[in-house]
Amino acid sequence: MSEDGKDLDDDGAAPGLRKIIHVDMDAFYASVEQRDEPELRGKPVAVGGDGPRGVLTTCSYEARKFGCRSAMPSATAKRLCPDLIFRRPRFAVYSAVSRQIREIFLEYTPLVEPLSLDEAFLDVTEDSHGIGSATRIAELIRARIRAETGLTASAGVSYNKFLAKLASDQNKPDGLCLIRPGEGAAFVATLPVRRFFGIGPRGAEKMAALGIETGADLAARDIDFLRRHFGLQADYLYRAARGIDLRRVKANRARKSLGAERTFDKDISSGSALREVLERIITITWERIEKSETQGRTVTLKLKHADFSNLTRARSLPRPVASRAELATIGHTLLDEVLPLAQPVRLMGLILSHLDGEEAVSPPPVGGAAQLPLL
Repeated sequence: MSEDGKDLDDDGAAPGLRKIIHVDMDAFYASVEQRDEPELRGKPVAVGGDGPRGVLTTCSYEARKFGCRSAMPSATAKRLCPDLIFRRPRFAVYSAVSRQIREIFLEYTPLVEPLSLDEAFLDVTEDSHGIGSATRIAELIRARIRAETGLTASAGVSYNKFLAKLASDQNKPDGLCLIRPGEGAAFVATLPVRRFFGIGPRGAEKMAALGIETGADLAARDIDFLRRHFGLQADYLYRAARGIDLRRVKANRARKSLGAERTFDKDISSGSALREVLERIITITWERIEKSETQGRTVTLKLKHADFSNLTRARSLPRPVASRAELATIGHTLLDEVLPLAQPVRLMGLILSHLDGEEAVSPPPVGGAAQLPLL
């Protein structure tokens, strides 16, 4: 409860505060597989390729008990969990379920900001049914999702996006957490900084070397200290340590990039073989560009070596890329710049960014975390 007696269950939020819900599906892809194949329920399931170069897209909570996690090489996951059951991704199915869930969201508020197929922010400060309680709305949405899709979702409820996202992860799976006005700073103070969105393993290591392990440790550093050590990320870290986030939920959030990539069964170093693969990637990328009816100005070629180090080359135009032929010309030019390769690669990707309607780019994540907008 805040000092003025208001919380997120009252008819009106405190002045300047909003009622935000972050809904996050529980092990979404794996849960869909378990739903559609009842014999998989209660068993460790991974979605992804099970070949020598396979990588887990996600895995069930039964698999996570063994230490399996998303983005882990499949070979490592199988060593940790010999009984792990693999299923190939079915993105068309996941997308259909995601649309079904989004329709549920939209029945309560038009202010829905999807982050991916399995999570979204909702602003219910003024909800469509006049319910008034963000917590009650989150409970209703979770019940609807379970009844209509057979899946479970966790939800975080708070007065800003940063706190709502932290809260949704607090009681997973199938849980709900509320952080009321006045409680944000105290809640953040108890968390390890690794829980902050945008702080990756390397960022957490850097902070630990500076004596920063928790939100309280981070809040004890002044802005000048943070700017010396974290540059553009300093302002975000300063606010996050105090539970402050002024961003609003933005419906129809613009996509920041489009592209495609391919992981090879065997490492490739041959220029001719890479050019052949690049042509197929260009075709897939351009199909996605046309389907999305968007345009972009920056083309990035991504290569991942066998040791998982990345090599990227990018080219920006003063105008959008006009055709598949132009995309292909830029892509092959970027590839030619890095040939011959110093070592073979296991993955190649092509990305189009600086799309129409894209917002200003957020500061880079601390320590190479996921490339998503910072909270």
